[in-house]
Amino acid sequence: MFFFMLLYLVLVLIRPQDYPAMAEALPVPVLQVTLGLALVAWLASRAKSFAAPQYLLIGLFLVVLMVSKVVNGWAGGALVQLLKFGPIVAAFVILANAVTTPARIRTVMVVFVLCSTVLAIHGIDQVQTGIGWTGEPLSQGTRIQYLGIFNDPNDLGLLFVMCLPMALYLSSRGGLLGLRRLFWWAAGGTLLYGIYLTNSRGALLALVTLVGAYVWQRRGLVSAAVFGGVGLVGLMLIPSRLSELDIDESSAMGRVDSWYEGIQMFIADPLFGIGADGFSDLHYLTAHNSFVLVLAETGIIGYTIWLAFVGYCFRMPLAVLRMQRQPADAAAASAWAAERKLALTLLLSLFGFFAAAFFLSRSYIILLYLLAAVVVGYYAGARQRYPDLPTFDLGKDLVLWPLVSVASIVFLYVLVKVMLGLA
Repeated sequence: MFFFMLLYLVLVLIRPQDYPAMAEALPVPVLQVTLGLALVAWLASRAKSFAAPQYLLIGLFLVVLMVSKVVNGWAGGALVQLLKFGPIVAAFVILANAVTTPARIRTVMVVFVLCSTVLAIHGIDQVQTGIGWTGEPLSQGTRIQYLGIFNDPNDLGLLFVMCLPMALYLSSRGGLLGLRRLFWWAAGGTLLYGIYLTNSRGALLALVTLVGAYVWQRRGLVSAAVFGGVGLVGLMLIPSRLSELDIDESSAMGRVDSWYEGIQMFIADPLFGIGADGFSDLHYLTAHNSFVLVLAETGIIGYTIWLAFVGYCFRMPLAVLRMQRQPADAAAASAWAAERKLALTLLLSLFGFFAAAFFLSRSYIILLYLLAAVVVGYYAGARQRYPDLPTFDLGKDLVLWPLVSVASIVFLYVLVKVMLGLA
């Protein structure tokens, strides 16, 4: 099961099946076949767990995606959503069940970082030659891109930001006379350079958010706020699209308009929304915001479920970081410090992903649910190692998540109104 999921992860990230020559030569859909083999292995195993609330929530979210098409007049759309999002649900469940030990989580991180580094090197090759070894040229003549789900520079930047904390975590383990540390530092530096080459404003802002989250955990909220302000000013001085950021600039204004239209779609159909994948049918641009996209397409029901899924993913590593322990001896202290370091790494990856996703429509992509699966698997294992860690019970939070959902909608509405006013 774990082997097949590692292979699946490589295929999702490197995507050799999307190379023109390979796409013609492969007789079977290797991505789907690999996931199917992992599913069979998981069904045959005894190690099945559905203890985390995310398992139920992602299943409910799939149901809402299907229902949103039916109530909007297309019954066949339910099957389309099942075939589209169903494999993502399967990948989430299998991977979350497979990665409950620190060793396996580190192995997954190694795959994430190595694959994303390959994509960054492909981008460097693009810059030097004008076209990468995949045959993919530069986007807009200046920005690196890849194939498949990473054929947008913004998606590539999102991946690099998400994997950067993992590279730094792997570098902190040392070994091999310092060569291991040097290798992962080089990988992290390549990812940083890759973020710059994507010229993605969302990725650069996510980078500031990521480091700000680290400062917050180490030095407190005030220090994080100060760093965030200084870091943002520093990035504005670097020659990039971020230095051109202005509310009246066409790209930025288009995003704000899309957010406004998404909120109006929600107001028109507040219960189940306009239907999954329906945003672009009603507006010439996508939502450019993962939260607005779910809100517009699945209404308050789908949005609350999805927000709870995301919220629990953040709460899990935070629970480890906030727990105060008095280890009995030096070995126990070292083990607890390693546990906290792993939790912090996953928390930073989450911050990096969602900071970038706030400016992109990436609510349904496989990358989000693979990262969430690692978090869920990690916390399940952490509770086995430290049983006094809190459990998360959806039944106890039935009032919490609707309140958070409404508060976030109000925040989005006020934010859009303010930005439109400034424009």
